[in-house]
Amino acid sequence: MKIHEYQAKAILAKYGVPVPRGRMALSVDEAKAIAVELGGRVVVKAQIHAGGRGKGGGVKLADNADAAAEAASKILGMTLITHQTGPEGRLVKCLLVEETLPIEKELYLGIVLDRAQGKLVMMASAAGGMDIEEVAAKTPELILKEAFDPGAGLMGWQARKLAFGIGIPAASVGAAVKTMQALAKAYLDTDGSLAEINPLVLTSDGRVVALDAKVTFDDNAMFRHKDLAELRDLNEEDPLEVEASKFGLNYIKLDGSVGCMVNGAGLAMATMDIIKYAGGSPANFLDVGGGANKEQIKNAFRILMDDKSVKAVLINIFGGILRCDTLAAGVVDASRELGMNLPLVIRMEGTNVQEGRLILKESGLNFTVADGMKDAAEKVVALAQ
Repeated sequence: MKIHEYQAKAILAKYGVPVPRGRMALSVDEAKAIAVELGGRVVVKAQIHAGGRGKGGGVKLADNADAAAEAASKILGMTLITHQTGPEGRLVKCLLVEETLPIEKELYLGIVLDRAQGKLVMMASAAGGMDIEEVAAKTPELILKEAFDPGAGLMGWQARKLAFGIGIPAASVGAAVKTMQALAKAYLDTDGSLAEINPLVLTSDGRVVALDAKVTFDDNAMFRHKDLAELRDLNEEDPLEVEASKFGLNYIKLDGSVGCMVNGAGLAMATMDIIKYAGGSPANFLDVGGGANKEQIKNAFRILMDDKSVKAVLINIFGGILRCDTLAAGVVDASRELGMNLPLVIRMEGTNVQEGRLILKESGLNFTVADGMKDAAEKVVALAQ
């Protein structure tokens, strides 16, 4: 689950991460009032779930309150397009108005789970303010890493090693260590999946401050964090993904034309791969899960039908807990109830597969039954084209 920058900063501040003074604004008048409170020069920042906002015109400096109001009027309501939003962009509905700082140096801090090591890793770099993916690709030696145990947290010696490694002056190392350890504790306590400060700035008066912040959480842990779950902004998410989450469906929108309905994440990945191999492109990742029932199958169908880019649908099911006859009955009922008018290719194997195929055959509906994954992919790609 993603949250906005202003929300991430509020959480990190509770753990002792220094952040600039500022508040969220929903209108031009609010933005101006906050600028008056802060006094002096401020920065007005669009709040959307995407990076690259400055390059897209979503971050503006203002020398006074009137200039802040003018900047807010330009940013609020704009469709902000960045390298992370895609060409459709995101509508800006709220702002963060903050004080500016006397920046001496821009640095980077981030925490992720390194699946290769099976450990949490604190990353630090002297190349702050840049896209960390670009730094990793072109100059990976500039990214320092320290793996740490979640039970012990980030140790002081590890934080000091990183601080000196990215060139923080001795007088500011203590503040940097506290910031790194606070970031690590916030990540652990909130069941984070990513915590990133880019840039972490060193000011001319020796302070260490999180000028920007990005935090995402593990969706599966939100039952432990009701307060954090309330921070979810549904306006920033794909409407079909939001709808799918209501029915316990794992759905991710993609850019292709072949709709996929599969049970099991591994099979879903393999299905998308073989669609690409056959010359097509998947329109989504949709895992109905091993224990799906008729109602979930119907809702999955409805979500696929609501995606205007879908030209054909591939159902690829390995019958286990979800038996093939249960799937077939659900597909028939959903097709009749929803008036399914898209070409539909079905590949089934596993428990009660013969019974499932008989249900499809006797339904009188125009399904294409495939013999194996390769055959299914070739048929659905041909139908989508």
